[in-house]
Amino acid sequence: MKKKSQLCFISSAMAIIFLVMFVMYSTLNSHYVASGRKRDFSIVGRTLYKLDVSWPKYSEHFTGEVFGVAVDHLAGVVYVAQRGENIPKVLVFSTDGDFLQAWNTSTLEMPHGIFLANASSAPSVWITDVGNGPYGHTIKQYSPSGKLLQVLGTAGKAGSGLTPLQFDQPAEIFIHDSTREIYIVDGDGGMNNRLIKLSQGEGPSQFYIPHSVAVDNFQRVWVADRGNKRIQVFNSVTGDWLGSWGSCFTDDAPYSVRLTPDQKYLVVAQLNTNRVTLLEAPPVGIIGQCKVVSSIQLADDIKPHLVDLDQKTGVLYVAEIGAQQAQKFVPITFRNNVL
Repeated sequence: MKKKSQLCFISSAMAIIFLVMFVMYSTLNSHYVASGRKRDFSIVGRTLYKLDVSWPKYSEHFTGEVFGVAVDHLAGVVYVAQRGENIPKVLVFSTDGDFLQAWNTSTLEMPHGIFLANASSAPSVWITDVGNGPYGHTIKQYSPSGKLLQVLGTAGKAGSGLTPLQFDQPAEIFIHDSTREIYIVDGDGGMNNRLIKLSQGEGPSQFYIPHSVAVDNFQRVWVADRGNKRIQVFNSVTGDWLGSWGSCFTDDAPYSVRLTPDQKYLVVAQLNTNRVTLLEAPPVGIIGQCKVVSSIQLADDIKPHLVDLDQKTGVLYVAEIGAQQAQKFVPITFRNNVL
């Protein structure tokens, strides 16, 4: 009788354990389903960002390969560039995740980079177009509602000329907020491998597939030199070379480069290793050696391409080709100070 009671107790305990495991599995599984297209990720180093699984509220608006993202921190708007046949090339969301509008423009063929300029007074959206059709090899300026304002380059014709200005698969554009100087990395696999500075003269330089560009508050231009697996840095006034970082990119090249609002960290997307890396940004002068502070390791098929940061909140948005989505990462707050 005693042995029978022990067997009943063991059976009951096993049933309880099974029930607990089933509830845990159901909870975890329902959380994954609720998160929709969101994917697993892990943090290496300091935890500086966490994923906002609620953004956007409805991910079904993503219908193509997501190549770029740009943030208007004053208006609270996020612009997402995507590629595909018979789909809107630009999707517009609020920073809270609401879908606002889609641009059904015929003037965009293959968007690559996207940038929000002059947010404080007259915001406009600049998009690099690497298409080979009649509108390609150009950089286009649009109003926030999607109206074409102007075109840089010679539409439909790849080239290296400066007069008239020509591009061959321009990768990205960056416009300095105070000086209004325009920086363009031209040559995402095309004939050109150069950095061009407009408004105070043109200045080509030597690169191999320059893919992204950003300018900090210390007159330094940061270029993701993808083909050479390095970041090169120049003085924005004199054009002097200040140094390069290559030791942090031996396993994969930098695809995108942006700075956090406090200018403390450089945020770099690495497409082939599915990683977003945060590097310590030196305050002034010579840049020294690169130092990885934190990495967001995404799932194998995500393919982060370009990133942008909200210059008010520090929120990070990642355009992901493989996952065909953009994701939002919120900075961790320490003692009421972001990052």
